Amino acid sequence: MYEDEHTLAFLTIDPLTPGHTLVVPKQQIDHLWDIDDELYQYIMTTAKKVALRIRQILNPERVGMAVEGFGVPHAHVHVFALEQTLERTVEIHILQGDQDPDHTALAEMAKKLAF
Repeated sequence: MYEDEHTLAFLTIDPLTPGHTLVVPKQQIDHLWDIDDELYQYIMTTAKKVALRIRQILNPERVGMAVEGFGVPHAHVHVFALEQTLERTVEIHILQGDQDPDHTALAEMAKKLAF
């Protein structure tokens, strides 16, 4: 969906909402807080680009961001559309991964959100 010299952004296979995207540094770093300041700012700049794209294309009430750090041993940021009815359940759903992904829907969303 998005790639530059330092980061990748792609749809998660277990989306909280349509367009739920992961922003990751290309450099393998396990813990977010071990990232040097320059790369950290770069990741946040990419996350903002993705958030603005989600807002532009999907027009949600808000776009949220979360860093939870348990899914894989590679620092990453979640960026996702939010509606008021969803706000209180975000943490619970990000940590769940029991459903099979809808690969067709993911491919369509990736195409829609591509830069």
